[in-house]
Amino acid sequence: MSELQKTPLFDAHVALGGKMVPFAGFEMPVQYKIGALKEYTFVRKGGAGLFDITHMGQVRVSGADALAFLQYMTTNDVSKLAVGQVHYSALLDDAGTFIDDITTYKISDDEYYLCINAANRHKDMAHLLQQAASFDVSVADESDDTTLLALQGAAAQAVLQPLVNNDLNEIGYYKFAQVNVNNTPAIVSRTGYTGEDGFEIYIPHAIAVEVWQQLLANDAEPIGLAARDMLRTEMGYALYGHEISDTVTPVEAKLMWITKLNKGNFIGKTAVETRKNQGPEKRLIALKLTARGIPREHYAVFVDGEKSGEVTSGMHSPMAGGVALAYVKPEHAEASDLSVEIRGKLVAAERTSLPFVRSNVKR
Repeated sequence: MSELQKTPLFDAHVALGGKMVPFAGFEMPVQYKIGALKEYTFVRKGGAGLFDITHMGQVRVSGADALAFLQYMTTNDVSKLAVGQVHYSALLDDAGTFIDDITTYKISDDEYYLCINAANRHKDMAHLLQQAASFDVSVADESDDTTLLALQGAAAQAVLQPLVNNDLNEIGYYKFAQVNVNNTPAIVSRTGYTGEDGFEIYIPHAIAVEVWQQLLANDAEPIGLAARDMLRTEMGYALYGHEISDTVTPVEAKLMWITKLNKGNFIGKTAVETRKNQGPEKRLIALKLTARGIPREHYAVFVDGEKSGEVTSGMHSPMAGGVALAYVKPEHAEASDLSVEIRGKLVAAERTSLPFVRSNVKR
């Protein structure tokens, strides 16, 4: 087993009482002294939560064929991106199933920046480099030199603004700017994984600790993995290894909105078209318990007394109660008589819409 990596902020997490756990090959804080519930509440109730997400990967794609390459590699239509804009997308294999979900940043007509999932970094890079041989393009993994912070919550802009030379009001939702943070070149995007207003901040490792400390001094609160997953689940955002994986296509995962079949050829397109025409093998739904209980990952979902699927992400939401994302048989996707097996008992549930709680992103 390979040794776990540490982010540049490892010592800072420990000093703050962070409970460190293995995550995607890194030692990461699952929570701090105040506990995950209070961390969650701080973000949802108007504060600014500070997340170390340096475990994520960053890839720079540049060259004359950068656009053509990414059009072929990813599901979304990269040609629609304006400079300074971000979109959500995916890498598929030939079977149309997910290698990863990613975000794509357009820096210029011949330069793009990708944020990829930590656990998939090396797999993604191998896939990108293999295909890059057919294009006039450079693919550079910058993950080992980049610290990524997420600052999320209604107070995020006020907390970050003193460190940045640009007016953050000028960065709209799913937009970014190349700025100076503490007089050092950085990327700041108005994106996140919580359903709150906020930013993701790409900086060199060299200034990671000083920026972290300054943000805390500006009244940010450190937030661990547990609260981050609570916030993510309430929004119904997909997580690799849960709602998306190499066993499902965008058709099952309800991600056809980032899969542009009319943009031209891309890896996995034919398989996705076939699955769309044939119909999904299973369907992703959102459900809410109507009785007490916590629907956890892998708990069985029943429809009319028949086992139909299982929970992919579930929790007790302080604002919405027992909520879950789950895959069920296609014929049960619109069913009303749902239940989740919890500790050997069937607990009643109902279909619901997403997000489970109101989103407060600044559009």
